[in-house]
Amino acid sequence: MKSILFLFPFLLQASFLVAQNMTDASLFLRSDSTRYLDYVSSKSGDLYSALGHHGPAIENEWLGLRLYFDKKAAIDVYSKANRGLELSQYRWYPTPEQQMQGKGADYYKVGSTVGLGGIRLWDGEKVVPLHPVSNRLARVAKEGSVSFMEMLSEDVPYRNGKVDILVRVTVYSGVRKAKVEAFALSDAQVEFVTGINYHPGQQVVVEEDRIFTWGLHPEDVADEKVELGAAIFLNPDDCALKMDDGNQHIFILKPAKYLSYWISSANGKEPVINTLDRFIDFATLEMNTN
Repeated sequence: MKSILFLFPFLLQASFLVAQNMTDASLFLRSDSTRYLDYVSSKSGDLYSALGHHGPAIENEWLGLRLYFDKKAAIDVYSKANRGLELSQYRWYPTPEQQMQGKGADYYKVGSTVGLGGIRLWDGEKVVPLHPVSNRLARVAKEGSVSFMEMLSEDVPYRNGKVDILVRVTVYSGVRKAKVEAFALSDAQVEFVTGINYHPGQQVVVEEDRIFTWGLHPEDVADEKVELGAAIFLNPDDCALKMDDGNQHIFILKPAKYLSYWISSANGKEPVINTLDRFIDFATLEMNTN
């Protein structure tokens, strides 16, 4: 209870920030990084190396998120030490000097997993990636007090046919959580798969409708090692099965054409939400009050 009372003023403060649009969106080609794009498409389904930050990206004042533009279609996290918008200036990769001066960094390691809340499919026996495709499109937008990114994967082989899957991720001014939505643009329902990855040595808290992780991710591009927290919240009525494959906890969802859930993240360099217990308290309170 003490920790919840301690965090409550920060939730109250966040409510006053909603009037401002403390969000941003970013999509650009590495070959022309001065020109921001509204959308891109590729028949190969892979623009991972061609795009800045490897796909569309969005942020609010607390965190950044990106969707990998390749067969993984995973969601990755950009962690911030201090409140503010950073994508337009630092493009996901601040220099070591900038990181030491308080800018964010890429502490999250996705690997071959869904990352934090990425979407795949279940064919009754195994997880099916959103690949191959006849075309993959991504777009970003900033409007009102939100920013969102979308990725449409067309003609994904699934069971005995093909389906189009749209994934949308939205960040809001003044709240740490982000909403993920998945749409099956087909006649038949599909079984969506989502989840959260973890690495050796991390703390993992698994509950019926939510999972929290906290700890170090393997060293990748960040200048220092910083503990990172991640969380996913689902409606338990949507879930058919939970599995742990040794790298990620995944939820297999009941057949549907639409799915929505929430994700959140924090890290050990933040001034307040910098431990697992504080992160759990804050994220749970935020889910219950918004």
